[in-house]
Amino acid sequence: MYPWPSLVTVLALLMYFVVTINVGRARAKYGVKPPAMSGNPEFECVVRVQQNTLEQLIIFLPALWIFSLFINEIWAASVGAVWILGRILYAWGYYQAPEKRFVGFGMASLATMALLGGSLFGTVMTAVSSFQ
Repeated sequence: MYPWPSLVTVLALLMYFVVTINVGRARAKYGVKPPAMSGNPEFECVVRVQQNTLEQLIIFLPALWIFSLFINEIWAASVGAVWILGRILYAWGYYQAPEKRFVGFGMASLATMALLGGSLFGTVMTAVSSFQ
């Protein structure tokens, strides 16, 4: 049933939903009318958090699930929780000042690399063992 990676998936999507709402709030706060995506530097930081999180979700979610299927769902969920924490720290830091985003970005990037590496290892080992 995979409850733990499912929970991590829902939490990751909720986190993304919050950063998306923050874009709307920033539009109102800084007077940036749609479809404009630039103008106020603080608004641009909020938009970058949302866009970068979307870019990272595309890699994170499949890696989380492939790792869950071929390695271990508890480990996948644990690494996924680190990814979420890293993305929250990234957003919080970026909202304060762009140079404060690196700790969160590093945490999330390492979690992504662990999930990707484990996914590759697990799928290759499964494929190799199917030939024997």
